[in-house]
Amino acid sequence: MIRAVPLALTAICAALPAPAADWATVTAIFEERCIFCHAGEDAPLGLSLDSHAGVMAGSQNGPVVLPQSPQESPLYGRITGALMPQMPLDGPPFLEATEIAALLGWIEAGAPGPEAGANSVEPAAEADPYADGVITFPEVERIFLQRCIECHSDNSTLGAPPEGLRLSSYAAILAGGERAVLIPGNPQASEIIRRVEGLADPRMPMDGPPWLTPDQIGLLRDWIAGGALSAEGVPAPMPTGAELRYRGTMTGEDEIDGVRFIVTGGTRIDERPGIGQQAELRARVAPDGAIVAERLRAR
Repeated sequence: MIRAVPLALTAICAALPAPAADWATVTAIFEERCIFCHAGEDAPLGLSLDSHAGVMAGSQNGPVVLPQSPQESPLYGRITGALMPQMPLDGPPFLEATEIAALLGWIEAGAPGPEAGANSVEPAAEADPYADGVITFPEVERIFLQRCIECHSDNSTLGAPPEGLRLSSYAAILAGGERAVLIPGNPQASEIIRRVEGLADPRMPMDGPPWLTPDQIGLLRDWIAGGALSAEGVPAPMPTGAELRYRGTMTGEDEIDGVRFIVTGGTRIDERPGIGQQAELRARVAPDGAIVAERLRAR
């Protein structure tokens, strides 16, 4: 999707003093706002912004910097909103006008690289999330930002996040969408895990394959199993009363896809599915995290 750069933004950038069009200025912006996602082997579309070589190599879609046509550069289009989705993908807030002007000035200057002997800014080596035996949200956040928020954010490429589900922040994940997607302490019952493992359709991320790696899925599982801790190490609250919906295979008398549920006198059973049969379960989350069936039927 292409749209014109907002006139107000263009006027502001044009009125700003000519920025220092050097790599040091540009890489500082990338380090602050971009390389958390755009670095490493899982960088979206293969676009790495943690080195000059990576920037100039572009993405799977081609070059992102066009010194011969600066304002037609995909990089410039993304940060101004002329090309959608606007970047950074977890915005707003997006880049400041001064930052946009600096990036444009750098491209106009021919996108120079680091001076001789200077090094590109490299992201800090990732710490082992299991080193201290506690997994907190910052240790799984990159998975959501690199693979999920293209659709599941206010900046969704779909126009709006599907089912109102935003995965762009810890608070948004806990809030869920039309239904809860995370049950602290119970990854098997959490829709996030069901989707990335393919137990629920459609499998996520929507642009897969490639899907999440076994290590990434394992890290998400362990984070949820440990209580889905916040950055401060506080366990996530139980989404008491939240709606759940499962479509899958009965793996036990009161178990669907390995998720145990409770049948009560108030549970509506249209046709009792047997073990191995396909079933649909609608349920609610009890205060203790139990899955209480409201309706069960064979499919």
